[in-house]
Amino acid sequence: MFAIIGAVIFGLALILDLANASLGSAITTSTLLLAGLLCVALHMAGIGVNARGRSFAWRRPRRR
Repeated sequence: MFAIIGAVIFGLALILDLANASLGSAITTSTLLLAGLLCVALHMAGIGVNARGRSFAWRRPRRR
């Protein structure tokens, strides 16, 4: 989930940079890039991942 949010933030930062636009003095392109990197880092750390749903995919069925 955080990877998708990070991709959207990176896309918004790219569009703002190409258009030479800004969202004010507080939100700049570098602020959006840092927010995108934070989201990607949280995704890589495993935050926001459904661990229960993924654990069943790695299990093998028991043989009787």
